[in-house]
Amino acid sequence: MTEPSRTVEVERKYDVDVETPLPTWGDIPGVDTVSSGEARALDAQYFDTADGALARAGVALRRRTGGPDAGWHVKGPRQGDGRLELGWPLGDGNDLPAAVAATLAEWTTAPLTPLARIENDRTAYLLTGPDGVVAEFVDDRVRATDLRQGVQREWREGEMELGPPAPTDDTGRSAFFAAVDRAVEAAGGRESASGSKLARALGF
Repeated sequence: MTEPSRTVEVERKYDVDVETPLPTWGDIPGVDTVSSGEARALDAQYFDTADGALARAGVALRRRTGGPDAGWHVKGPRQGDGRLELGWPLGDGNDLPAAVAATLAEWTTAPLTPLARIENDRTAYLLTGPDGVVAEFVDDRVRATDLRQGVQREWREGEMELGPPAPTDDTGRSAFFAAVDRAVEAAGGRESASGSKLARALGF
């Protein structure tokens, strides 16, 4: 079976209005420079069983094109401050790869059908310190379709995800995200009212 990539996501999400300016990151601990924005056009389709078995388990399955991590992704249940994401290449065609199906079997073997489509015009910024990329901030302009209800929604949000050199202890992470929160709030943003893009696409 193809071995997936493994990433533990530790991130914070923020709601912003369409015209909200980007935060300035001068007071973020451990950050020396911020890259100019890199544009990414992302298009993801999410899947679940008819009775929502994956959602009940806290799992999300998507097939996404665009960006540096295009492919099939399984996001596992949240564990503490993070969430394990497994990734596989897109492969040929749109069929669910056997390796992905084998991983999902931990939660369900029932048929999967499209749940939502999320198109995202993303601009990504790398926040770098002496040891590399401390975090990545993304400015997302999202167009989502609830494929089962036929409802479309649009919004803008920001997301800060920690990189390998970021603090790994609770105190360090708390200090880092507290500084991020202050910068976002100063620019006019606020803590996200929804836990994920998929949840928001479905009206949660």
